[in-house]
Amino acid sequence: MSKKYAIFTFFILVLLAISLSAQEVNVTGDWELTITTPRGERTQNIHFEQEGEKLTVTMMGPRGGEITGEGTVRGNKIEWTITRSGRRGEMTIAYTGEIKGDTMSGEVQMGNRGPFKWTAKRK
Repeated sequence: MSKKYAIFTFFILVLLAISLSAQEVNVTGDWELTITTPRGERTQNIHFEQEGEKLTVTMMGPRGGEITGEGTVRGNKIEWTITRSGRRGEMTIAYTGEIKGDTMSGEVQMGNRGPFKWTAKRK
C-alpha cells in the first residue's frame, strides 16, 4: 500500500510542477520599447493585446500614425511583425524575444538591415 501511495504522490508532484511551469505569461498593456541601432537608441511606446497565444501590437510610426501588427506568445517567447510604409516602399519588421516578468529583450530584423537588439519594460 505504501508503494502505491509513493507513486501516486510522485505523479501528483510531477503534475503540479508541469502546471506551475506552464502558467500563462500575459503581456497585455503598455510598454516602453528601446532599440539599439548604429545611430543610437530609439525609444517608443508600444501596446500589446494578448488573447491566449495570439498577440495584437500597436506602435507609433517614426513620422506619427499608428502601425499595427500581429504575433504570438508561447511560454516566455514572444514574436511579432509589423509592416511599415516609407519613402522606399514597404518594410516588414520582425521582432523575436524572451519575456522575463515586466521586462523583455530580443532581436529585431528591419527589412534587410539588422539584426538589432531591443529591450522593453512594462509601464
